[in-house]
Amino acid sequence: MRGYGGRRPAAGIVPAGGASSRMGTPKAWLDWHGAALLTRTVAVLGRAVDGPVVVVRAAGQELPELPPGTEVVDDPVPGLGPLPAIGAGLAAVADRAQAAFVASVDLPLLHPAFAARVLDLRGTHDVALPEAFGHHQPLAAAYATALAPVIDGLTAAGQGRPPSLFARCAVRRLDEPSLRADPVLARLDPELASLTNVNTPGELASARARPLPAVLLHAHGRVRTVHARTAGELGRPVAVAGGTGPLPSWFPLVTGDELEGV
Repeated sequence: MRGYGGRRPAAGIVPAGGASSRMGTPKAWLDWHGAALLTRTVAVLGRAVDGPVVVVRAAGQELPELPPGTEVVDDPVPGLGPLPAIGAGLAAVADRAQAAFVASVDLPLLHPAFAARVLDLRGTHDVALPEAFGHHQPLAAAYATALAPVIDGLTAAGQGRPPSLFARCAVRRLDEPSLRADPVLARLDPELASLTNVNTPGELASARARPLPAVLLHAHGRVRTVHARTAGELGRPVAVAGGTGPLPSWFPLVTGDELEGV
Protein backbone atom coordinates (compact mmCIF):
# COMPACT_ATOMS: atom_id res chain seq x y z
CA MET A 1 0.00 0.00 0.00
CA ARG A 2 3.04 2.28 0.32
CA GLY A 3 4.70 1.47 -3.00
CA TYR A 4 3.68 4.66 -4.83
CA GLY A 5 4.79 7.23 -2.28
CA GLY A 6 1.62 7.59 -0.26
CA ARG A 7 -1.51 9.69 -0.73
CA ARG A 8 -1.20 13.07 -2.44
CA PRO A 9 -2.61 16.28 -0.92
CA ALA A 10 -5.63 16.42 -3.21
CA ALA A 11 -9.27 15.42 -3.54
CA GLY A 12 -10.91 12.88 -5.83
CA ILE A 13 -13.95 13.30 -8.07
CA VAL A 14 -15.88 10.54 -9.85
CA PRO A 15 -18.59 11.64 -12.32
CA ALA A 16 -21.12 8.80 -12.34
CA GLY A 17 -24.23 10.22 -13.97
CA GLY A 18 -23.65 9.30 -17.60
CA ALA A 19 -26.35 7.62 -19.63
CA SER A 20 -24.35 4.39 -20.21
CA SER A 21 -26.17 4.07 -23.52
CA ARG A 22 -23.55 1.89 -25.23
CA MET A 23 -23.25 -0.40 -22.21
CA GLY A 24 -27.01 -0.83 -21.96
CA THR A 25 -26.98 -0.81 -18.15
CA PRO A 26 -25.72 1.67 -15.54
CA LYS A 27 -21.93 1.44 -15.36
CA ALA A 28 -21.89 2.30 -11.66
CA TRP A 29 -23.53 -1.04 -10.88
CA LEU A 30 -21.44 -3.26 -13.15
CA ASP A 31 -19.92 -6.19 -11.30
CA TRP A 32 -16.16 -6.11 -11.08
CA HIS A 33 -14.95 -9.31 -9.44
CA GLY A 34 -17.52 -9.09 -6.66
CA ALA A 35 -17.63 -5.32 -6.21
CA ALA A 36 -19.65 -2.64 -8.01
CA LEU A 37 -17.50 -0.77 -10.51
CA LEU A 38 -18.25 2.61 -8.90
CA THR A 39 -17.32 1.24 -5.49
CA ARG A 40 -13.98 0.09 -6.85
CA THR A 41 -13.20 3.35 -8.65
CA VAL A 42 -13.98 5.42 -5.58
CA ALA A 43 -11.92 3.16 -3.33
CA VAL A 44 -8.91 3.14 -5.67
CA LEU A 45 -9.02 6.93 -5.93
CA GLY A 46 -9.25 7.15 -2.15
CA ARG A 47 -5.95 5.28 -1.99
CA ALA A 48 -4.27 8.00 -4.09
CA VAL A 49 -5.47 11.18 -2.33
CA ASP A 50 -5.67 12.31 1.28
CA GLY A 51 -8.64 14.63 0.75
CA PRO A 52 -12.33 13.96 0.23
CA VAL A 53 -13.63 11.78 -2.60
CA VAL A 54 -16.85 12.99 -4.21
CA VAL A 55 -19.23 11.11 -6.51
CA VAL A 56 -21.22 13.34 -8.87
CA ARG A 57 -24.46 11.63 -9.81
CA ALA A 58 -27.51 12.50 -11.88
CA ALA A 59 -30.27 13.87 -9.65
CA GLY A 60 -32.04 10.97 -7.94
CA GLN A 61 -29.62 8.39 -9.36
CA GLU A 62 -29.39 5.28 -7.22
CA LEU A 63 -25.84 4.33 -6.32
CA PRO A 64 -24.27 1.13 -4.99
CA GLU A 65 -22.73 1.03 -1.54
CA LEU A 66 -19.75 3.37 -1.39
CA PRO A 67 -16.67 3.38 0.84
CA PRO A 68 -17.20 5.15 4.18
CA GLY A 69 -16.76 8.91 3.97
CA THR A 70 -17.60 9.21 0.27
CA GLU A 71 -19.51 12.40 -0.50
CA VAL A 72 -22.26 12.66 -3.11
CA VAL A 73 -23.40 15.74 -5.05
CA ASP A 74 -25.74 16.12 -8.02
CA ASP A 75 -24.76 17.01 -11.58
CA PRO A 76 -26.30 20.47 -12.08
CA VAL A 77 -26.86 20.09 -15.83
CA PRO A 78 -27.20 16.39 -16.76
CA GLY A 79 -26.86 15.63 -20.43
CA LEU A 80 -24.73 18.65 -21.31
CA GLY A 81 -21.44 16.79 -21.06
CA PRO A 82 -18.95 15.95 -18.32
CA LEU A 83 -17.85 19.53 -17.59
CA PRO A 84 -20.76 20.48 -15.27
CA ALA A 85 -20.14 17.34 -13.21
CA ILE A 86 -16.43 18.15 -12.96
CA GLY A 87 -17.30 21.69 -11.88
CA ALA A 88 -19.74 20.48 -9.24
CA GLY A 89 -17.12 18.15 -7.84
CA LEU A 90 -14.44 20.85 -7.78
CA ALA A 91 -16.80 23.28 -6.04
CA ALA A 92 -17.64 20.66 -3.41
CA VAL A 93 -13.99 20.25 -2.38
CA ALA A 94 -12.55 23.71 -3.13
CA ASP A 95 -12.44 24.69 0.55
CA ARG A 96 -10.43 21.56 1.41
CA ALA A 97 -8.07 20.92 -1.50
CA GLN A 98 -6.23 22.89 -4.17
CA ALA A 99 -6.36 20.10 -6.72
CA ALA A 100 -8.45 17.05 -7.52
CA PHE A 101 -8.01 13.98 -9.68
CA VAL A 102 -11.10 13.34 -11.81
CA ALA A 103 -11.74 9.70 -12.71
CA SER A 104 -14.65 8.45 -14.76
CA VAL A 105 -16.64 5.63 -13.21
CA ASP A 106 -15.54 3.18 -15.90
CA LEU A 107 -11.79 2.86 -15.19
CA PRO A 108 -11.65 -0.65 -13.70
CA LEU A 109 -7.86 -0.92 -14.04
CA LEU A 110 -7.04 2.45 -12.45
CA HIS A 111 -3.94 2.25 -10.26
CA PRO A 112 -3.36 4.74 -7.42
CA ALA A 113 0.15 5.27 -8.81
CA PHE A 114 -1.33 6.66 -12.03
CA ALA A 115 -3.46 9.24 -10.22
CA ALA A 116 -0.48 10.13 -8.03
CA ARG A 117 1.76 10.62 -11.09
CA VAL A 118 -0.72 12.92 -12.84
CA LEU A 119 -1.22 14.98 -9.69
CA ASP A 120 2.54 15.28 -9.24
CA LEU A 121 2.96 16.56 -12.81
CA ARG A 122 0.31 19.29 -12.55
CA GLY A 123 2.72 21.68 -10.86
CA THR A 124 1.40 25.23 -11.23
CA HIS A 125 -0.82 24.39 -14.23
CA ASP A 126 -4.60 24.48 -13.99
CA VAL A 127 -4.94 21.04 -15.55
CA ALA A 128 -2.66 18.03 -16.03
CA LEU A 129 -4.15 16.24 -19.02
CA PRO A 130 -2.91 12.79 -20.10
CA GLU A 131 -2.78 12.31 -23.86
CA ALA A 132 -2.34 8.63 -24.60
CA PHE A 133 -3.40 6.03 -27.14
CA GLY A 134 -4.37 8.76 -29.59
CA HIS A 135 -6.79 10.58 -27.26
CA HIS A 136 -6.76 13.21 -24.56
CA GLN A 137 -8.13 11.87 -21.29
CA PRO A 138 -10.15 14.57 -19.44
CA LEU A 139 -11.77 11.96 -17.17
CA ALA A 140 -8.41 10.71 -15.91
CA ALA A 141 -6.84 14.10 -15.25
CA ALA A 142 -5.93 16.52 -12.46
CA TYR A 143 -7.68 19.89 -12.09
CA ALA A 144 -7.14 22.94 -9.88
CA THR A 145 -10.22 23.35 -7.71
CA ALA A 146 -10.07 27.11 -8.42
CA LEU A 147 -11.47 26.27 -11.88
CA ALA A 148 -14.97 25.72 -10.46
CA PRO A 149 -16.19 29.30 -11.19
CA VAL A 150 -14.76 29.17 -14.72
CA ILE A 151 -16.67 25.95 -15.35
CA ASP A 152 -19.83 27.51 -13.92
CA GLY A 153 -19.56 30.27 -16.52
CA LEU A 154 -19.05 27.80 -19.34
CA THR A 155 -21.98 25.71 -18.14
CA ALA A 156 -24.22 28.77 -18.03
CA ALA A 157 -23.25 29.42 -21.65
CA GLY A 158 -24.26 25.88 -22.61
CA GLN A 159 -20.73 24.54 -23.01
CA GLY A 160 -20.27 21.15 -21.38
CA ARG A 161 -17.28 19.62 -23.16
CA PRO A 162 -13.83 19.76 -21.53
CA PRO A 163 -12.04 21.34 -24.55
CA SER A 164 -14.00 24.54 -23.91
CA LEU A 165 -12.29 24.71 -20.52
CA PHE A 166 -8.84 23.80 -21.82
CA ALA A 167 -8.96 26.76 -24.22
CA ARG A 168 -9.29 29.09 -21.23
CA CYS A 169 -6.71 27.78 -18.77
CA ALA A 170 -3.13 26.57 -18.46
CA VAL A 171 -2.97 22.90 -19.44
CA ARG A 172 0.04 20.62 -19.07
CA ARG A 173 -0.38 17.86 -21.63
CA LEU A 174 1.15 14.55 -20.56
CA ASP A 175 2.22 12.16 -23.29
CA GLU A 176 2.92 8.49 -22.69
CA PRO A 177 6.72 8.87 -22.28
CA SER A 178 6.29 11.59 -19.65
CA LEU A 179 3.89 9.40 -17.70
CA ARG A 180 6.13 6.36 -17.91
CA ALA A 181 9.23 8.37 -16.94
CA ASP A 182 8.21 7.83 -13.32
CA PRO A 183 9.92 4.57 -12.29
CA VAL A 184 7.13 3.76 -9.84
CA LEU A 185 4.40 3.98 -12.48
CA ALA A 186 6.62 2.21 -15.01
CA ARG A 187 6.88 -0.70 -12.58
CA LEU A 188 3.28 -0.85 -11.38
CA ASP A 189 1.38 0.09 -14.55
CA PRO A 190 3.82 -0.07 -17.49
CA GLU A 191 1.04 -0.41 -20.10
CA LEU A 192 -0.92 2.55 -18.66
CA ALA A 193 -3.83 0.16 -18.24
CA SER A 194 -5.25 2.74 -15.82
CA LEU A 195 -6.65 4.49 -18.91
CA THR A 196 -8.69 1.46 -20.00
CA ASN A 197 -12.33 2.48 -19.94
CA VAL A 198 -15.29 0.25 -20.64
CA ASN A 199 -18.10 1.66 -22.78
CA THR A 200 -19.54 -1.57 -24.19
CA PRO A 201 -20.14 -5.13 -22.95
CA GLY A 202 -17.30 -6.28 -25.20
CA GLU A 203 -14.85 -3.80 -23.67
CA LEU A 204 -15.96 -4.88 -20.20
CA ALA A 205 -15.38 -8.53 -21.06
CA SER A 206 -11.91 -7.74 -22.41
CA ALA A 207 -11.00 -5.83 -19.27
CA ARG A 208 -12.26 -8.64 -17.05
CA ALA A 209 -10.10 -11.10 -18.98
CA ARG A 210 -6.86 -9.22 -18.28
CA PRO A 211 -4.42 -10.75 -15.77
CA LEU A 212 -5.31 -10.09 -12.15
CA PRO A 213 -3.04 -7.90 -10.02
CA ALA A 214 -0.09 -9.64 -8.40
CA VAL A 215 0.07 -8.95 -4.67
CA LEU A 216 2.30 -10.29 -1.91
CA LEU A 217 0.58 -12.21 0.89
CA HIS A 218 2.37 -12.77 4.20
CA ALA A 219 0.89 -15.81 5.99
CA HIS A 220 2.12 -18.69 8.13
CA GLY A 221 5.66 -17.36 8.19
CA ARG A 222 6.10 -17.21 4.44
CA VAL A 223 5.47 -14.80 1.59
CA ARG A 224 3.84 -15.79 -1.67
CA THR A 225 2.47 -14.01 -4.71
CA VAL A 226 -1.30 -14.23 -5.20
CA HIS A 227 -3.60 -12.74 -7.80
CA ALA A 228 -6.88 -10.98 -7.02
CA ARG A 229 -8.82 -7.80 -7.79
CA THR A 230 -10.47 -7.48 -4.36
CA ALA A 231 -9.71 -8.59 -0.84
CA GLY A 232 -12.78 -10.82 -0.94
CA GLU A 233 -11.38 -12.80 -3.85
CA LEU A 234 -8.57 -14.12 -1.65
CA GLY A 235 -11.04 -16.30 0.23
CA ARG A 236 -9.65 -15.45 3.66
CA PRO A 237 -9.49 -12.37 5.92
CA VAL A 238 -6.51 -10.16 5.12
CA ALA A 239 -5.15 -6.84 6.32
CA VAL A 240 -2.67 -4.35 4.96
CA ALA A 241 0.81 -5.56 5.84
CA GLY A 242 1.72 -3.86 9.10
CA GLY A 243 -1.87 -2.68 9.57
CA THR A 244 -4.71 -3.80 11.80
CA GLY A 245 -8.14 -5.24 11.15
CA PRO A 246 -9.42 -7.19 8.14
CA LEU A 247 -10.09 -5.38 4.88
CA PRO A 248 -13.70 -5.32 3.60
CA SER A 249 -14.44 -7.73 0.78
CA TRP A 250 -14.84 -4.89 -1.76
CA PHE A 251 -11.43 -3.38 -0.98
CA PRO A 252 -9.58 -2.98 -4.32
CA LEU A 253 -6.24 -4.67 -4.76
CA VAL A 254 -3.63 -3.42 -7.21
CA THR A 255 -0.25 -4.64 -8.37
CA GLY A 256 2.38 -4.00 -5.73
CA ASP A 257 0.14 -4.43 -2.67
CA GLU A 258 1.41 -6.29 0.39
CA LEU A 259 -1.11 -8.05 2.62
CA GLU A 260 -1.04 -10.35 5.61
CA GLY A 261 -3.49 -12.98 6.79
CA VAL A 262 -5.49 -12.25 9.93
